[in-house]
Amino acid sequence: MSYNEAKEKYSKIGVDTEKALEQLAKAQISLHCWQGDDVRGFDSDPDKPLTGGIQTTGNYPGRARTPEELMADIDEVLKLIPGKAKLNLHASYAIFDKENGGYVDRDKLEPKHFKRWVDFCKERGIGCDFNPTFFSHEKCDPLTLSSPNAETRKFWIEHGKACIRISSYLAKELGEPCIMNIWTGDGYKDIPADRKGPRERYRDSIEQILSESFDFKEVKPCVESKVFGIGVESYTVGSAEFALSFAAAHSDKCIPLMDNGHYHPTEVVSDKIPALLAFFPEIALHITRPVRWDSDHVVLLDDETKEIAKEIVNCGGLNGSVHMALDYFDASINRIGAWVTGYRNVQKALLYALLSPNDEFKALQDEGNFTKLMIAREELKTMPFGDVWAEFCTRNNAPVDGEWYKEIKRYEDDVLSKRA
Repeated sequence: MSYNEAKEKYSKIGVDTEKALEQLAKAQISLHCWQGDDVRGFDSDPDKPLTGGIQTTGNYPGRARTPEELMADIDEVLKLIPGKAKLNLHASYAIFDKENGGYVDRDKLEPKHFKRWVDFCKERGIGCDFNPTFFSHEKCDPLTLSSPNAETRKFWIEHGKACIRISSYLAKELGEPCIMNIWTGDGYKDIPADRKGPRERYRDSIEQILSESFDFKEVKPCVESKVFGIGVESYTVGSAEFALSFAAAHSDKCIPLMDNGHYHPTEVVSDKIPALLAFFPEIALHITRPVRWDSDHVVLLDDETKEIAKEIVNCGGLNGSVHMALDYFDASINRIGAWVTGYRNVQKALLYALLSPNDEFKALQDEGNFTKLMIAREELKTMPFGDVWAEFCTRNNAPVDGEWYKEIKRYEDDVLSKRA
């Protein structure tokens, strides 16, 4: 079926495919740099193991080892995804050279250490989000912002303040708001004797970070929760209740962030999106694919991804109230293939939602006509969605499905395979 035939078929159920394509072209998804190098960054020994409740599995050939290699890989990804992208950096991806004075520790980071990233984004016309890096560092004791050691907390508070300043720099230089996400792996492997104390210290530390001056229209700090991680199986300081309560108590300078892999297996973020948007004007999302726990698998076009996209669309999230970002790192397969697959799948899920007669579905629910609602939803599944997706790719100068793997393979043969 051609796009024009699909367009006509969708029009019969009240869906304007042109409007859907226009909305999707404006939908911005933040592309996480850490998929390209397994969360290693450039501010420490690249062979040092990760710490802080995270782990990357696999050792597929071709991992980016330098800023130049990572930027080249990101460029390859940008060639293969349609629509409006944005970059997402961790503080550990600072670039140190003679021009900016060389290496400094994380509490002394400055905007100049990210100038090359700003230049990279400007040349490609994209914005940039940012994350302090509260893990894989000798000053994790192993806690950071919740540590009982005042000197440890001071170091990480100063790191957080430095990241506020860097986020302001990114927003001003690139002309787009910067979502600055605070996440730590703070917690305990076994049952703690004191659960409240670490959380009180954590709250105070984040409040000190947010005392740094910034324009809330330009910098959007958020606090990300987690259920548990490796080495912190029994207790996580930044639980869901803590993170959400902090955002609610500091709504003049903080927005909530949800990662759909950071909840108990029976919880779904799709249901939480409209609940939060009933109280918060803006929220942030990290979109991943958990498998039994937060194992950060590549995003698939599965039911929950579709449900997340549906709620984003239904709640008006594409108008700027929902800030979307990818967050996974799979080193067991071609990293660029993983990047592109996840990104395109989130876009497909959004398009699927945009191609739904959502107003009619809402009306059927309010009328109590659940029989017709169920039937209409089921019949929607056989609509020619793929033809509209192919049209979106073509209009945005990206390869259609079935055509881009050969470019992944070419890049692997010509570039990745030559990285010793």
